[in-house]
Parts: sequence; structure tokens; C-alpha cells
Amino acid sequence: MSLSEDPRSLLEDLISKAKTAGADGADAVHFESIGLAHAQRLGKPEKLEREESHDIGLRVMIGKRQAIVSSTDLSAESLGQLVERAVAMARVVPEDPYCGLAEESELARAFPDLDILDPEEPPAELLIERARACEEAARAVKGVTNSEGAEAGWSRAGITLVTSNGFVGSYARSSHSVGTSVVAGEGLGMESDYEFSTAVFGAELEDPEEVGRSAGERTVRRLGAQKPETERLPVVYDPRVSMGLLRHFAGAISGPAIARGTSFLKDRMGERVFAEGIAIIDDPHRPHGLGSKPFDAEGLANGKMNLVEDGVLQTWVMDLSSARQLGLKSTGHASRGTSSPPSPSTSNLYMAPGSVSRADLLGGIERGFYVTSMMGMGINGVTGDYSRGATGFRIEKGELTTPISEATVAGNLKDMFLNLTPADDLTFKYATNAPTLRIDGMTLAGN
Repeated sequence: MSLSEDPRSLLEDLISKAKTAGADGADAVHFESIGLAHAQRLGKPEKLEREESHDIGLRVMIGKRQAIVSSTDLSAESLGQLVERAVAMARVVPEDPYCGLAEESELARAFPDLDILDPEEPPAELLIERARACEEAARAVKGVTNSEGAEAGWSRAGITLVTSNGFVGSYARSSHSVGTSVVAGEGLGMESDYEFSTAVFGAELEDPEEVGRSAGERTVRRLGAQKPETERLPVVYDPRVSMGLLRHFAGAISGPAIARGTSFLKDRMGERVFAEGIAIIDDPHRPHGLGSKPFDAEGLANGKMNLVEDGVLQTWVMDLSSARQLGLKSTGHASRGTSSPPSPSTSNLYMAPGSVSRADLLGGIERGFYVTSMMGMGINGVTGDYSRGATGFRIEKGELTTPISEATVAGNLKDMFLNLTPADDLTFKYATNAPTLRIDGMTLAGN
């Protein structure tokens, strides 16, 4: 079976067999992917790989019990065994009072055209040229002394979902990427940095030479990095890392976390959790979006949704199970693989741009810290306590000056959200995006 073939009949047959074997309800999902990747280092090829894979998952329900079985073997014999195992497991697992398919009235019936599939598969020679141009441009930057390599890739994935209560849907998406990481300096004074670009369509990919040049310039600028003193000051997040704050927010409003009572925002629905004017949106229907999809993983209709309006929290992010636990309706955010039940996640999540330029955002800072990369996950989802390793630059009188490394930025996400100011420079580079963000009153720790 290939992406040109329709797996719907296979999934419908699985569900029919599951119901014949005793299942009250079932759904089945099929994933197929094709990928091509090239890597080189110092101008020499390190790999050129192509992969093709099929994966199928069957979920069956008997009363309030559910079981999920997956397989990469799509032979008739294997799929017959898959049904038998799933039904047998569903008879003996503990009950889950919140499992179950959607009501038929909730199912999506019309799917928008999101334009997320590039019909052209690039030849291997094009990927090789992208990686070559990217690495050469990075190495040509004065001060770059070594390379950690460059990669270029392409992939195409097809997803099909069929449920026993009448949903049938499928879509396909593509992705092109190019990036490199290089080293500057010598001995103990070496620094490294990277840059990359990802896009649905190859024509929308950033120029590989520009990507490489940016990686080289970022790296050289890090030479002479110092460990900072510990102090309290404004911290500004570069767009390359600012989206991490949105991910922490998305985790805090995830339905399962709210249902368990393990989120620092669990009692804040309808209250101000961000500064005035802040808007956070999730849009699964964004054309060419890296996280776009025409329906959710339970067959529900999805659509653009304001999670935060004027700083006020509007909704949780829910699938059917977590919505039932909370006595609410799903927000159409279910996602899933083939071997686990659906769970909620965002799609194209972004913070709307503010009204101040990046230059003006920095210009009002006498002394601060500009973050360009982060490491570690010192986040307490229950309390909101936040502490992460960071590198970046000292801000002095509105300008970036001394490079900083071996630093830690700390605060509490509840306070950070309320003291956050976005710049007007939002660009859509990832599935989660935010503009440059300034947060006053954080702790920078070093020596």
C-alpha cells in the first residue's frame, strides 16, 4: 500500500471484524510516511536515507473498557490476529468511565482544504545541494572553525481515521527542512550555535545559504561568553525560544492536568492570567501551517480558537475523555498515535503580536538579559515554579553586548505571564510561535 492508495476499506474491514467479535464500538487509524534525508559534515556526505513505513492502530470498546493494539504488518493474517487480541484485551482491562466514541452529531462532516501537501517529492540531488549550500555558507563566516554538520530533509505523511459510528476522514501533509550547526573559537573558548528552516512547501523554505550564514553569525557572536552575576532584572526571550513559554501554558491548560488538579492554572478559568491585551490562539486550519489538520483524532470538527483574550483564560484544551471528566464538551484537540488512546494537544499555537517593536522593547532596558537558547526542564506544573538553563547576551542601555553562558533564569509562570510584554515581530516558523517577549522581575543566576 502507498500514499496513492486508500486505506479506508482496510480500516472499515477491521472495525467490522471487531464488532463481529464482540466490540460495542471501535475506531482505527492508519499512518503512512515517506521520508528522505541527507547529512554531510565538512563537505563530505555522512548519510543519504529513504524510509517508508505503514502503521495501523485499532481501538475497541466493550462497555466502559477499551483496548488498543497496533501493528506494522498489514497482512490479512496479522490484522486478523490484531482484532482478536484487541477484543480479548478489552474484555479484561479495568473500566474507564470516560472512554468512548463521540456522539454522531459531534462528528465532522466537511473538511477544509488546508493546502498542506507539496505534491512534488524533491530529488536526492536537491537535498544534497541544500545541505551543501547551508554548511558552506556557515563555514564561510569569519571566525567559524569547525562544523557539526548540515542536514536537509523531506517527508510526506498520510493519516486516515475511521470510526464505527460513521466517521471517515483522511489527509496528507509534507515537510521540507534544512539546517546546520557550527563551531567558533578554539580550545576552551569554543562556542557552537545553529539555525534551521522548516516549511510545508519546498518553495517556502528559507534560502539554505541564508540559514547557514545566520548559523555562522550566531556562533561567532557567542565568542567570549561570560558567566553572569546573580541579580533580578528584565529578561527578553528571542522568538527562537519564546514559544517555549506557550508550550508551558498549553501544558497548564491541558484537560487531563485540569481533571487531575495538577496544574497551577486549575482554578483560573475566566480570570486574567496574562497581561492586558494578550491574545493566544490555536488555529488547526491555518493554510500551510506546520501543525494544521482538518479534523481531530476522534473525528470531531476543529477550528480556530482563542485560548486567551485580553489576558483572560477562555478554555481548557480537551479531548473527549478529559472533557467528560470535567463535565464539558471536547474542544476538538484530540491527537493520537497508533498505540495509545487520544489525548489533547494544540495545533498551530501562537501569541498575537503586540504593538511595540523589538527595538523599543529592548530600548527601555538599562540592564537585562536576552535569551537565545535554553536547556533543561525545571518546570513545576503544579506550582508554576520555573528554572531553566540559558545562554544569550547582556542587555545594556537597550543594546545587546556581552555574550552570556552558564546562566539560569528563574521565576514563577503565574507572575511571568502577568508581567509579559510581546513585541510586534511574530513570524510563523514553527508549529508553536511567539514574538519577542519581555518579562520584568526575573532572576538571572550565575556566579
